[in-house]
Amino acid sequence: MKKSGSAVWSGGLKDGKGSLSTESGALKSHPYGFTARFENGPGTNPEELIGAAHAGCFTMALSNILGEANLTAREMNTKADVTLEKLPDGFAITAVHLTLRAKVPGASPEKFAELANKAKIGCPVSKLLKADITLDAALEN
Repeated sequence: MKKSGSAVWSGGLKDGKGSLSTESGALKSHPYGFTARFENGPGTNPEELIGAAHAGCFTMALSNILGEANLTAREMNTKADVTLEKLPDGFAITAVHLTLRAKVPGASPEKFAELANKAKIGCPVSKLLKADITLDAALEN
């Protein structure tokens, strides 16, 4: 399976404007630019989108792993904080911190932590990123 996203950009780095779109139409000409990426201005940025993709991928992977363990989540909420840093050789995503809050009836805290870590390692987006990926998982029964 292949999915695609696209970007359009006009102008220089700081004064330019861009838009991002996805094949599915979930994003259609959504604005992004320098201020959204480096100055907390309006619009989105690649790191925010990577965070959403990573949170979604991890949460789906965990749902699958829970099912294999005969557990079903009542609710899972995952946030992915993506760190972009300026290094001597340029900018790089250096870390992703996943914060998970979940309600999983019948799961012990120990089993839940084990399964969440398995999902963190096995998630395709985790495998793609060459960043330090940490996980803070809390079970709320």
